[in-house]
Amino acid sequence: MNRAKHIAIIMDGNGRWAELQGKKRVKGHEAGAEVVKTITTYCSKSSEIERLTLYAFSTENWKRPRLEVEFLMKLLNTYLKNELPVYLENNVRFESIGDIKAFSKTLQKTIKMVEEKTAHCDGLIQSLALNYGAQDEMIRAINTLKDSKGDVTLEMMSDALDCKHNVDLLIRTGGDHRLSNFLLWQSAYAELFFCDTLWPDFTPKELEKIINKFTKVERRFGGLK
Repeated sequence: MNRAKHIAIIMDGNGRWAELQGKKRVKGHEAGAEVVKTITTYCSKSSEIERLTLYAFSTENWKRPRLEVEFLMKLLNTYLKNELPVYLENNVRFESIGDIKAFSKTLQKTIKMVEEKTAHCDGLIQSLALNYGAQDEMIRAINTLKDSKGDVTLEMMSDALDCKHNVDLLIRTGGDHRLSNFLLWQSAYAELFFCDTLWPDFTPKELEKIINKFTKVERRFGGLK
C-alpha cells in the first residue's frame, strides 16, 4: 500500500469561487486561507503524511492586477502571524520555498520569524511555495552548480533545489489539468489527481478520498511488477 508521505497541492479556484457568489476576488483568497489552515491541521494529525507543500504565490502571479497582488501580500503576512500559535499547537514546522527576496522587508521578516519559531517542531512540515516557479527554481539551482568540478549528478541537482523532497501525491483543485510550473523536478513520478472542486470548497473529507485512491495505485517508477 502506498504512503502519501509528501502531498503537494495547487490551490486553484479562489477567484472563481468569489465571482460565482457575486463577491470580490479577494474574498475568495480570504476563504482559501481558512482552508489552508483546515487542511494543514488535518494533515498534521496523520501519522502517514510527513510533508505538505502548497502553491501559494507563483512567479507568474505578479501579472495579476496590482491591487489584488497587494492584498495577497497583506493576507500572507497576516495569515502567517495568526497561524503561528496553530503551527505550534499542532507541532507543524513551517518553511517557504521560492525566491522571497522579491517581497517587502516586512513580509520577509515575518516569513523568517515563523520559520525560526517553528524550527523545533518535528511533526508535519508545511511548505508554502512563495514567489515560486519550478523553472526559476531549476535555473537558480543550475547557477549554483555551474562551477562544480566534474559532472552534475541527480543527487547534486536535487540538493540544490528549494524543495529537496520527491512528491508522492500531487493534487490540483479548480478543474484545470496542468502543473502550472509547480514542482516539475520533484513530481517526476508523482501520482496526479485533478478535481473540479474550487479550493475554498475543498475539505479534509475530499482529501481523504483522494489519499485512499492513491494508496491503491500501482506505482512502478518505470519498472515492471
